[in-house]
Amino acid sequence: MSHEFERRRTFAIIAHPDAGKTTLTEKLLLYGGAIHTAGAVHARKAQRAATSDWMELERKRGISITSSVLQFEYLGIRYNLLDTPGHQDFSEDTYRTLTAADCAIMLIDAAKGVEEQTKKLFHVCRQRGTPIVTFVNKLDRPARDPFALMSEIEEVLGMRTVPRTWPIGSGEDFKGVYDVDSKGVLTFDRTAKNASRVPMQTSGIDDPKIDQLVGEQLAKNFRDEVELVTGAGDSFDQERFLEGEISPVFFGSALTNFGVEPFLEAFQDICPQPGPRETNVGKVEPGEDRFGAFVFKVQANMDPNHRDRIAFVRIVSGKFESGMWVNHYRLGKQIRLARAEQLFAQERQTVHEAWAGDVVGLHDPGIFRIGDTLSTGSPALAIDAVPRFSPEYFARATLLDPLKRKQMQKGIDELAEEGTLQLFFQPGREKDPILGVVGVLQFEVLAYRLQHEYGAKVTLDRLPYSFARWVDGAKDTKELEARRVPLAVTDIDGKPVALLRDEWELLRMQRDNEQWKFLETAPIAPVSETES
Repeated sequence: MSHEFERRRTFAIIAHPDAGKTTLTEKLLLYGGAIHTAGAVHARKAQRAATSDWMELERKRGISITSSVLQFEYLGIRYNLLDTPGHQDFSEDTYRTLTAADCAIMLIDAAKGVEEQTKKLFHVCRQRGTPIVTFVNKLDRPARDPFALMSEIEEVLGMRTVPRTWPIGSGEDFKGVYDVDSKGVLTFDRTAKNASRVPMQTSGIDDPKIDQLVGEQLAKNFRDEVELVTGAGDSFDQERFLEGEISPVFFGSALTNFGVEPFLEAFQDICPQPGPRETNVGKVEPGEDRFGAFVFKVQANMDPNHRDRIAFVRIVSGKFESGMWVNHYRLGKQIRLARAEQLFAQERQTVHEAWAGDVVGLHDPGIFRIGDTLSTGSPALAIDAVPRFSPEYFARATLLDPLKRKQMQKGIDELAEEGTLQLFFQPGREKDPILGVVGVLQFEVLAYRLQHEYGAKVTLDRLPYSFARWVDGAKDTKELEARRVPLAVTDIDGKPVALLRDEWELLRMQRDNEQWKFLETAPIAPVSETES
């Protein structure tokens, strides 16, 4: 069993919108043999929609809204690719997904450099100690100087860069890359619609064919740059990479497939295998016999025909076996994991066993929430791996057709449990719940999904609040109202929450109620079996 987790690699891709994340995802799947024809966002009308974007709204908008999990094998390594939303309004889902990854690929547009959303996601990785591999994309278009790009990464992100490949030209002159390790020049030929693996030729740096490909002057510049990179740059060190001190840098074009194959070949040695995780009983090692896993995502209606719910579970130790009994930490009881699947967008395959590093989908009858821990043995494990976020935007949901009350309630409950929204209730107005989200575009997705997946059309009326604080010490909403809280509500578990307009109101409430603690998120704690 210990050997199985050693060949697992679980990673995520982080990028600013439009940096080419969906395209790179498709090309990794193409080279891993998981698909035979790549579909990219840039040509959705001419080609099929991207594999990972299974939701209809994603296909219409051309953006990734939800995270998905994609598995493929390459050269004997089993990869779990955690595909994440690129739009910043859905960064909460990305943050949570990063907790299940052992490594991240930071994708950078060669013309734009380090962009705002990249900075935010990078800092999340740094906080979690997630090592980062950099892929500079879109070399098939006019690009900035490679040295300038690496300097920007070092200055803006505070991390040393170590080139592992180096580009030959850019734009129309981008013909290939130099592999620093093998000291070989890799040139490529484009294929029809960039939909299949590209032929790759290997030669030495002094090969006169390079001059014929890009011209004598560009070839000379390329050789001078390689001499500078290999002579004056840092050499790659795996330990420094795992410590977050350095990031190996690769150059290429996901669109044309140039540079993807050498990147993937090097990535299997760079991306770390599953490591230990902190729990309530200390560190748990992936090779232990004891099974441990946590839920980092819950998704409803992945199959519109069956209206099912899937809980995405990252295994951190031991072996999963179909039908096994495990401890559910939050509920404080044992449950049977009767059926699990590995998912490839909408395609599914039943899983009978899986190991640390793997991600499996569990059918959820309504007992899983994001952050739940499942384990065997005693005491039950608690893995506080998934961060929770305070909503920043609030709206009241009003049902347009009173006969659709049950459909709306079911939809809102399920979307709240999958982490798409946070649900609050104002005493006396429980029929019109208040929805809290981190990004304002989530409201559009909520209304769309409630209408198209549950048949409940609603209007969402924005409310003037920017902060939600769980009040530790208050008994109920009446006690909050007596202390002049702007709006006192309860969460999905009935805990009192204060909604506040701005930071001034928050500071006033904290100053006037020193006996209370104002928490940004509701703490996860076990509940008794009778309460559940």
